[in-house]
Amino acid sequence: MHPPVARPEVLALRSSQIRDVANAALGRPDVLPFWFGEGDLPTPEPVRRAAAEALMSGRTYYTHNLGRPELREALSAYLGRLHGRPVGAERLAVTSAGVSGLMIAAQAVVSPGDRVVVTGPVWPNVAEIPRIMSGQVETLAVQAAQGRWRLDLDRLMDALTPDTCALFLNSPNNPTGWTLPAEDRAAVLERCRKYGIWLIADDVYERLTFGRDHAASFLELAEPEDRVISVNSFSKAWRMTGWRLGWMVLPPALVEPVGVLLEYNTSCAPDFVQHAALTALEEGEPWIAELRAELSAAKDQVLGGLRAIPGIEAPEPDGGMYAFFRIEGCENSVDLARTLIAEAKLGLAPGSAFGTEGEGWLRWCFAARPEKNAEGLARLAAYMSR
Repeated sequence: MHPPVARPEVLALRSSQIRDVANAALGRPDVLPFWFGEGDLPTPEPVRRAAAEALMSGRTYYTHNLGRPELREALSAYLGRLHGRPVGAERLAVTSAGVSGLMIAAQAVVSPGDRVVVTGPVWPNVAEIPRIMSGQVETLAVQAAQGRWRLDLDRLMDALTPDTCALFLNSPNNPTGWTLPAEDRAAVLERCRKYGIWLIADDVYERLTFGRDHAASFLELAEPEDRVISVNSFSKAWRMTGWRLGWMVLPPALVEPVGVLLEYNTSCAPDFVQHAALTALEEGEPWIAELRAELSAAKDQVLGGLRAIPGIEAPEPDGGMYAFFRIEGCENSVDLARTLIAEAKLGLAPGSAFGTEGEGWLRWCFAARPEKNAEGLARLAAYMSR
């Protein structure tokens, strides 16, 4: 009799170490949580109201696999304004969350045994999804140098070989905040064109940057026929983490196959959620600007506070909502995260959750009220003084 077990690729998946740590103290009022990637404030009221009205009006039926036409048109207009180049609505697919878009992209282009390059440390889903498809994942690490996060472009070029199927690139990056410099985009795109490599850009944090309106995007350079897939989400910039709604920008030839994959994954995103997303796109620019200002102030507060504590290294992020830092002597970030819960009542994400490249580091989501960040810094300082 065959035992009822999953296939080896699934059994080999790592569980989320963020969840492993957080679950030990989730809901405890004495622990200050900074482990998850979301802010303290709820989704803006107009978006919630639009969803409630759509729900009460009966918008509870299936929609088109690729998303409602009016939402795709609104996304087309939004992306055209943001990146200064037209992105046709016919190239867009609405997904049930950004992570669903990443999974569908992998299902569309990654076959068993394919070589996939990922920049890391990175949100574990980005690296694990190609492994679910039985891809062979190679991680290229960003490095902390001169107080910032950097990726050696020559090393990346060397990694993009003719036998590479895809490059998964998350910029701005979770957890480091590293952002691919605008001047490097053309070289990366040209190398992918040369060898027929799929470039799958996780652009979820593109609006959460410091010092500018948005991060540089491959959508500003790529032609529609390029092997470029941009995956994005309403989760971060519009404070819609729990809504689970995202989108993909695709080459025209991939739209129909992705529509079929969407049918076999989720069929479609909920209608009332798509209706709420229209309000987010139509009214949300002031909210995004406000969030960016809040995050910039929080970054300065938390990074400054961390650097004032002896024994802590905290490189500067270019975007995102995280401080990725390390405490001198830390070799096991999971053990340290558990110790901080027990002894400092402080909840942080272990760096090893983001791959072996993150071991020894900790992630602090600073998308929180100033007084909460201040109390967290005080608790960490008190722990370090002991």
